[in-house]
Amino acid sequence: MRRWISPSAPFRIQAVRFVLLLTAVLALLFFNVTQPSARQYDAVGASVSPEALQAHVEKLAVEFHPRSHKFVRNLDRAADYIGEQLRRAGADVSEQAFAVKGKTYRNIIAEFGPDTGSRIVVGAHYDSYGDTPGADDNASGVAGLLELGRLLGQAELNRRFELVAYTLEEPPHFRTVNMGSVRHAYGHRKADSDIELMVALEMIGCFSDESGSQRFPSLLLRLFYPDTGNFIGIIGSYGERKYIREFKAAMRGASDLPVYSMCATRATPMVSFSDHASYWSNGFPALMITDTAFMRNHRYHRQSDLPDTLDYDAMSNVVIGVYGALQRLNTAP
Repeated sequence: MRRWISPSAPFRIQAVRFVLLLTAVLALLFFNVTQPSARQYDAVGASVSPEALQAHVEKLAVEFHPRSHKFVRNLDRAADYIGEQLRRAGADVSEQAFAVKGKTYRNIIAEFGPDTGSRIVVGAHYDSYGDTPGADDNASGVAGLLELGRLLGQAELNRRFELVAYTLEEPPHFRTVNMGSVRHAYGHRKADSDIELMVALEMIGCFSDESGSQRFPSLLLRLFYPDTGNFIGIIGSYGERKYIREFKAAMRGASDLPVYSMCATRATPMVSFSDHASYWSNGFPALMITDTAFMRNHRYHRQSDLPDTLDYDAMSNVVIGVYGALQRLNTAP
């Protein structure tokens, strides 16, 4: 006897398959995207002055404004300021100069600790888009970099830390060989350097307690992350899973600032939107610390990206948290 099959059976089968697939995808996202931490660490005992962070941001976003590729003199003034601050912190400071269309641009490189074994690179770009002030993007990241330098200069270090202020991250040089971070990463690749990890500080100053202040590039991500933009994000690829866990645990242990993470493929939209991607393309592991940029900050690439719009108390917690994570790497066997 021939078995009778309802016309709706294929639909039901497809529906079951879809539900199973969706369940698997959600489980994968929960495990690989949100990256729950296995443990918490104690606060690191370091302090960062919100006033010092604000002073750095105002110096860059007001006195050295604008800082795009067209305004080389202001970029040079910013580079000189960054170099001087890092020298005062006790770093060995050097420059990586390169020419683009007849103009000379400079990365500022500050090194701390013994010149042996692998090194940790932490970087932030100091140029801004067009004629915008670029307080959050990315004077905030540079301010964090300078205060990290101050903390590292006071610490007992067992390994090499390299802090780098990059030029030419913004369009029209974004994702070209002219990016300062590309030049730096390629130089280390040619030298066969042992870089254990690169960390990019990309916009770390915009926070909000208003519901709906946080947006996402995918509706699915709303299932895992809050719609309130009061957290800092740690973004990396699957190759950086262990570092993301370490940073998340250390940053959560350093303050009460909410910390969320995303571990995804490098092709995921917006995962590669900063200097860390320059190291991926040169074979080095890298991650990004960010307030999620234009997913939160509606002043992104606008004249309204001003110093008085940033939350310097939250920024100080970000820097303390990053320093705590760096100390974990410093003391790791």
